Amino acid sequence: MVLPERWQQFKNFISMDILSLSKQIPDLTISVRAADLTEMVRFCVSEMKLQLEQKLTDESVEKYLSPQKVAELLECDISTIWRHDKKGFLNPVYFGGKKRYKYSDIKKIMGGAAV
Repeated sequence: MVLPERWQQFKNFISMDILSLSKQIPDLTISVRAADLTEMVRFCVSEMKLQLEQKLTDESVEKYLSPQKVAELLECDISTIWRHDKKGFLNPVYFGGKKRYKYSDIKKIMGGAAV
């Protein structure tokens, strides 16, 4: 969402200065037009909605990792990945002849830790 210049300035002012001002001068009074406040609240709600939708989309889409990336995430050698694959600990998926592993499976191996 593209903001008018005055809202971009207002957003920057709020994010950088309001919190520090409120700590330094707790009794500070700030005057804002009701229309401006309403518009800013709508913008903030809209922005938060977009961020939440993106997060939900990112979490619901399965990611597939190369053996090299899996080795990097698990901090082990690529030969360990091949060995676990042969023993059945990992279940590869093939895309265009290339071996990939589900990110969700790797997270389970890591004990659910976010990577």
